[in-house]
Amino acid sequence: MKVIIIEDEIHAAEKLHRQLIRTGKNIEVLTKIESVKSAVSWLKENNADLIFLDIHLGDSDGFKIFKQVDIKTPVIFTTAYDQYAIEAFKLNSVDYLLKPVNQRDLEKALEKYEEMYRTNSGIDYGRISELLQNKTPEYQKRFIVYSGDKIKTIEKEQVAYFLAEGKYCYLHSNDNHQYLIDFTLDRLEKVLDPDNFFRINRQFLINIKSINQMHSYPKGRVKIDLFPPNKKEAIVSIERASQFKKWLNK
Repeated sequence: MKVIIIEDEIHAAEKLHRQLIRTGKNIEVLTKIESVKSAVSWLKENNADLIFLDIHLGDSDGFKIFKQVDIKTPVIFTTAYDQYAIEAFKLNSVDYLLKPVNQRDLEKALEKYEEMYRTNSGIDYGRISELLQNKTPEYQKRFIVYSGDKIKTIEKEQVAYFLAEGKYCYLHSNDNHQYLIDFTLDRLEKVLDPDNFFRINRQFLINIKSINQMHSYPKGRVKIDLFPPNKKEAIVSIERASQFKKWLNK
């Protein structure tokens, strides 16, 4: 089975690749693609048996691929959408995987592909896109976190801020605990309610309730004292300063 992964988060794409290998099936990942533009270019010249597609890509909506290329290949969507969007997928006989991707769910999706989608899937991708766009977004309500060998959930109200360090992203809770999560800040920006959360720079995405004090900073920037405090300085970038002030003034 020759597959391609269309995913703008390198960490997520690599993880999915590893999970595909762990299924034990004869799967070859032909390529991992990060953007709509690159996906369109590749698909115009190449073919695969199966496509794993993230709905939200860095440069555009993943559904725009179908407007530029006539896709006959079956698609398994990977998505951070909540329950409202899943119904759109079910009604249109599309398989999907909620992020973070669970190994067993992946194996079930592949089994479904082998049983039902070996030939032309006949899926109306335009209809799916229409259904999603006409729905009111449901933002992320909680996060799965890991502490040693224990798994727990953190409600969004318990989140103070998120911090990206290198390839990793951490959730900092109101009670001053830090947890590694399977998200990037780019992804979090898309799934969190923008009324409550704002990305102030490349490293920090904060809950408005985590702001303890704010100070004027050179070049129109703002320095934030977070609660709980963090050893890293939380300074709103020049590019985001104006929008940040508008966000505060809603």
